[in-house]
Amino acid sequence: MEVQFREFSPFDLWIWLEFDHVPSETEKQYVEELFDSWFYIGKLGGFNAENLQIQETGVDISYLTYDEDQADNALMAPMHNKGDFEYEGIWGRCWFDLGTSDLIALDILVNALKQLSKDFVDLRRIVVGGENEDWPIERDEADSWYA
Repeated sequence: MEVQFREFSPFDLWIWLEFDHVPSETEKQYVEELFDSWFYIGKLGGFNAENLQIQETGVDISYLTYDEDQADNALMAPMHNKGDFEYEGIWGRCWFDLGTSDLIALDILVNALKQLSKDFVDLRRIVVGGENEDWPIERDEADSWYA
């Protein structure tokens, strides 16, 4: 699965998936559940790089003393909004407002999509940001997310 990045705005982000074939209903369900799960973790502030105490400790986390004050004093980093997943031919897309969530969220999404592509759904590529010349965004459609 190829990963491409285009123009990036965290508050107006389209994520595009190109499948090897027109996806079945089951394949659509796998993709949508992954994106929904990713968004809900983001909505709850899970992608907050200011509080990665466990990751920053290293491989030996036995008897780690978790700093509640550090966790409580970290700035909030929630995702704000998402649109419905849409499909047209071999393409799927979804719109997101990543809010103040950190870019670690995109690493986690790409990792999950790569594994999904290996195990369940044949994906050719994911395109993060920008527009897709094969499936243009209607300007009033994009603007309606802010209404």
